Amino acid sequence: MQTNFTEAFLKTAQGIEAESILRTCVHCGFCTATCPTYQLLGDELDSPRGRIYLIKQVLEGHEATTKTRSHLDRCLTCRSCETTCPSGVRYGRLVDIGREIVEQNVPRTALENSSRYLLRQIIPYPKRFAALLKLGQIFKPVLPLALKNKIPKVQKSRDWPAQTQQRKMLVLEGCAQQVVTAQTNSATATVLNKLGIQLISAAKASCCGAVSHHLSAAEETKRFIRQNIDAWWPFITAGAEAIVITASGCGVMLKDYADIMQDDTEYADKARRVSELAKDISEIIKGEDLSDLKTTPQSSSVSFHSPCTLQHGLRLNGLVESILQQVGYKLKYVDDSHLCCGSAGTYSILQPELSNQLLANKITALENNQPDIIATANIGCQMHLDTKATVPVKHWIELVEQALT
Repeated sequence: MQTNFTEAFLKTAQGIEAESILRTCVHCGFCTATCPTYQLLGDELDSPRGRIYLIKQVLEGHEATTKTRSHLDRCLTCRSCETTCPSGVRYGRLVDIGREIVEQNVPRTALENSSRYLLRQIIPYPKRFAALLKLGQIFKPVLPLALKNKIPKVQKSRDWPAQTQQRKMLVLEGCAQQVVTAQTNSATATVLNKLGIQLISAAKASCCGAVSHHLSAAEETKRFIRQNIDAWWPFITAGAEAIVITASGCGVMLKDYADIMQDDTEYADKARRVSELAKDISEIIKGEDLSDLKTTPQSSSVSFHSPCTLQHGLRLNGLVESILQQVGYKLKYVDDSHLCCGSAGTYSILQPELSNQLLANKITALENNQPDIIATANIGCQMHLDTKATVPVKHWIELVEQALT
């Protein structure tokens, strides 16, 4: 793709990076075939190719408008287009840059700013999120159905194994996850303990920064990143083998630390190291020998929803499915498994109509072959699917723990 950026953008790190990404695009349009929003809306500007043109126009000096921003807002950042793209266009990074630039130049309404600010001030903070959730549970009987369905069931937390192991790995506990589905991390700790690995939670680690990042709060994002790096660094220098991620959305974010902090002279190298150490729990288990572990026969059938962040962001499609089959579960076929469920971080809150359409399609696909359980690998997807599913929705690592006991 030929570009003609303004001098102002060509002198910035963002402009240089964006131009490099844009020049890899060959206009082929393969991305439109797998874009969830294009499939629903049929508008070229709601496809990756259309959004690429919008970002290109802004960088070339054309005025960004509320329409420009709306088309970028409607992007799920699912990265399905990256899986499809024959040219390797880094669309996810490009749309992050485009959103940040447009956000700076197209003011939002007071209501939009307030809602986005509240999301950034509540979701990344477990204590605040837990307090709001408790309030919602109290008033749930009198809430409108749309709000009532969004209040999740809360799992009781369980103790982690107390056994000390020579091998040690860090864990990112997550924000909503440690409040709503605490058994995800306890199950992870139990499974890894059986493999001779001790899971460590760094007390001062915080949100991965994804909420702030995808709502274009750049400096806030970097504060979260620096806080996490500072919390993990003593353990990394002491020999921690990996940073285990049990929410694939957080996994993609940690992998992006290197890109986001590349111009930070103090943290660039550390951020690169964190991105290298970040591993989805499926990657950890794949690298371990399960043959000595006893498994109990499993009668449950499972439909696995592979989150976009797992299959398109981390490129780990098929890995969880193979692990579940290895420990004895029967997997059901899922139509259109590459498509997003509509959760996409805060998308289900900010774009409810499109999100609900995607959710309805995904539930139909997941339940079509009558599974006993729906499993997934990301807290956002788990909570979103659970609002409509007629069978239990669990993190897949809980099923592995169950099979190993």
